[in-house]
Amino acid sequence: MKTIAQQINWDFKANGSLRIKDKNGNVIYFENSKGVWSKKKYDSQDNQIYSESFRGDWAKWEFDSQDNLIYSENSYGDWIKREFDSQGNQIYYENSHGRIVDNRGL
Repeated sequence: MKTIAQQINWDFKANGSLRIKDKNGNVIYFENSKGVWSKKKYDSQDNQIYSESFRGDWAKWEFDSQDNLIYSENSYGDWIKREFDSQGNQIYYENSHGRIVDNRGL
């Protein structure tokens, strides 16, 4: 395992795979000997907020200050929006397929 400026760690295996981790140990890049790769990004709370693969597909996520997943979207056009109350209960849900559940007024 090699470390560059204490910010990322990388590990190159004998089988040809490469794994790069951020300072918190999250895998931010992986590639195998066949060129199959994936990239990931994380927020300051170690929530994964972006993923991309060698195929060109991607996904992204957004979290609120309580680490609740409030939005997700992917390269296929799917998305989800959520809202939570102060206790972390989901009070609103909407998705790209037209489903809506609204408990905000209850």
